[in-house]
Amino acid sequence: MIALLQRVSEARVEVDGDVVGAIGAGLLVLFCAEPNDTEALAQKMLSKILKLRVFGDAQGKMNLSVQDVGGGLLLVSQFTLAADTRSGNRPGFSGAAPPALGKALFDHFVALARAQHGVVETGRFATEMKVHLVNDGPITIPLHMH
Repeated sequence: MIALLQRVSEARVEVDGDVVGAIGAGLLVLFCAEPNDTEALAQKMLSKILKLRVFGDAQGKMNLSVQDVGGGLLLVSQFTLAADTRSGNRPGFSGAAPPALGKALFDHFVALARAQHGVVETGRFATEMKVHLVNDGPITIPLHMH
């Protein structure tokens, strides 16, 4: 399971010109399931994301989590995080979960997030999305869990 987190002051996802998900300050999470991923791994990934200290405290040090600051989560499926670029110039995506598994794990990840966190918005699985964000910092953190 792969996630790319970006600390944002705001972010939104549009599909066909319509906003389908938007948050103020918080984390934009690009999410990719891999073929051997499980629901248990999704919970482990979510726990890490919710507790990751990437927000500034009163002294400006990154000591606070998205939960500590009451920030939003904008969850967006993105199979291209599994891109294999080791040979040639065209990335391969066989490292990503097949679409049915990817959707099931993304949906499970979203359900877990909604049960454990206040503000959770999403993109729309398997659609052409436009993601707008203001990266705050910039802070971008890659996570890869097996």
